Amino acid sequence: MRTPAWKWEWNLNTVVILLGFIGTIAAYGAAWERITSRQGDHAMDIERLDKRVTALETASRTLDNHELRISNVEKQATDAATAMRAVEAALNGLAADMKVTREILQRIEAAQSRPVPP
Repeated sequence: MRTPAWKWEWNLNTVVILLGFIGTIAAYGAAWERITSRQGDHAMDIERLDKRVTALETASRTLDNHELRISNVEKQATDAATAMRAVEAALNGLAADMKVTREILQRIEAAQSRPVPP
């Protein structure tokens, strides 16, 4: 028996598998290229976002400072209103005292203007 002679033949399955393998390698290469080419763009975007976050943190600190100042002003306004009410109460008391003093003074003057019996 003779050994069969080897023939160089292209089978359809072999061609499909080789084309699929080449296509897969090309697809992985394209994907890798897209990933690596976008890294620079993403780095610039991250740097831009970092600057924006830093600016927002600075603005937040400024707002916290303003909030503290506003709360202090509100406290001072409340204290001033309380003091004003105390002043108003004191003035009302003084007005009542002045009224009583005027009435007493009028009585004294009326008593002095009457003739004194001998």
